[in-house]
Amino acid sequence: MATTSEPADRLTAFGNQLVDVHLWLREELARLRSGLDTFLDGTGDRPRELRAHCLAFCSALTRHHTAEDGGVFPALAEAHPELRPVLDELAHDHVQVEEILVRLQALLDGLPAAPDAPLVPEEEARRVSGELDGLIALVESHFTYEEKKLVAALNGLSVPLPEDFALRDLTGR
Repeated sequence: MATTSEPADRLTAFGNQLVDVHLWLREELARLRSGLDTFLDGTGDRPRELRAHCLAFCSALTRHHTAEDGGVFPALAEAHPELRPVLDELAHDHVQVEEILVRLQALLDGLPAAPDAPLVPEEEARRVSGELDGLIALVESHFTYEEKKLVAALNGLSVPLPEDFALRDLTGR
């Protein structure tokens, strides 16, 4: 597993990195919502671009959560045992988020791919929108709770964390 530079050398505290990643993921989720809305009303991206954007977002979110579950949360649990119930709850959220991501990707994969395809039937559009709305609600709640409970503890950590935690290659931050 790749790790960041030594903690003393880092420029940004881990809690601040968490907030930066969450901001970027929120922006990407808003772009995904906008892209889906314009596609469903017949004025925007074709399903191919929408599926590619969803796949990139889903992959980034999954990488971030995997880094948290595999490296960040164990480090926090060791340094702050009182946070274990919070970490367990957040890890449970990760499973729920992944389940929604799988359903959403399957729904998007089922959209007609031809540029001249008819509009998506209203029932199918509602299912896709509903899954995305559920994802947005869960992710926003999760991020807010995680930031409230973990930023201070993360900023005080003095151990290296996985590179994927900060998603530097995607966010540029």
